[in-house]
Amino acid sequence: MRIIALSNRQAVSRLIDRRQETDPAIARRVARIVAAVRRSGDPAVLRYARRFDQLTAPAEVSRDEIQAGLRAIDPSLRAALRTSATHIRRIARRQIPRAWRTAVVPGVEIEQRVSPLDRVGCYVPAGRYPLPSSLLMTAIPAQVAGVPEIIVACPRPDPTVLAAAAIANVTRLFRLGGAQAIAALAYGTDTVPKVDKIVGPGSAYVAAAKALVATDCPIDFYAGPTEIVLVATRGNPTWIAADLIAQAEHDPDARGIVITTDRALAERVIEQVKARMPATGPTRQSLRQHGVIVVTSTLAEAITLANQIAPEHLVCDREDVAQASTRAGTVFVGPYGAQAAGDYATGSNHVLPTGGAARFRGGLSASDFVHVHSVQRLTKTGLATLAPTILSIAEAEGLKGHAESVRVRLRRVRAARNATPRT
Repeated sequence: MRIIALSNRQAVSRLIDRRQETDPAIARRVARIVAAVRRSGDPAVLRYARRFDQLTAPAEVSRDEIQAGLRAIDPSLRAALRTSATHIRRIARRQIPRAWRTAVVPGVEIEQRVSPLDRVGCYVPAGRYPLPSSLLMTAIPAQVAGVPEIIVACPRPDPTVLAAAAIANVTRLFRLGGAQAIAALAYGTDTVPKVDKIVGPGSAYVAAAKALVATDCPIDFYAGPTEIVLVATRGNPTWIAADLIAQAEHDPDARGIVITTDRALAERVIEQVKARMPATGPTRQSLRQHGVIVVTSTLAEAITLANQIAPEHLVCDREDVAQASTRAGTVFVGPYGAQAAGDYATGSNHVLPTGGAARFRGGLSASDFVHVHSVQRLTKTGLATLAPTILSIAEAEGLKGHAESVRVRLRRVRAARNATPRT
């Protein structure tokens, strides 16, 4: 890690402007894979699965295998996964948009309807470690939202992932990964059903594939390298270093940033990182290449920079900092707000926007799995009441047909009124 001053504009600019651009070589390979799957379906999917993931078993995991995975894991882990699932469900229930109806003026009523998507695809990575937590975090909010079919793709589902699939009660689970799995979910094959939305983190190939199919099948968001920002005015340097190391072990491209007004604290954090960092491996690579401590003159400067970075995870030691931090995927407050707690146990979703996307959205939630639309009801009284507004704006825009579509109705109303015998 290194320490920089806020006045180092070039270095600070790199922290803020981190475009999530796909490697052109990866983009070309992914485009070929997606096109082949879209064109050929199962044969292409299986060919790539055998080539990249050494698939030898059937592509679909049976229900008996899923239940066997649940029985095979240690009882304490089984209990932990169930607890995590309970907390995720509790939070997800609060995230679903509400249906409502309201009258705008007499004779004009607007209704909001909320209905679940029909089928969603959840991608679960299987890189260096199994990630049952990612299955819970993607499948359970969809289940809570009422989605009837939840399809999971994971290239190498071990017993922990199978157990999570059982606990989340997923509909189907496939031993498929990479760009070929994303393409199969987006376009459908004889074996893999086409879904209405794809969610979940993954490799650079998965991210590129999601970006490519997004025009045909909605996705949650483009997922780049994971990142953490800690705004610390005081605190335990050992704990801060531990948070940085925890985030760095995800990926050699993971980013760890501390923003502080206390240079002495920054130096103590550096010492603790050096003392605790592994001698080799992705954690060391991440912190050496992407670990930065920015020293600011004031707390206001620190908060402004954190909002400009718009990180995936923000950890801060003060409530006032949390209140002022409006651009983050999720915010942890206080010395015991370990980011790892959110990964596994708090119930708040750990599938979060990266690369500055937290400027405009938060993490995955049950609201991502529903369709919200409006229903508009107008009576003749209601249309007549709105007519002056409609006609004035339509004529100002030069859309005479719009105005006439209202006038023709009003003429009928007037004709019917004039035809009524007077007594």
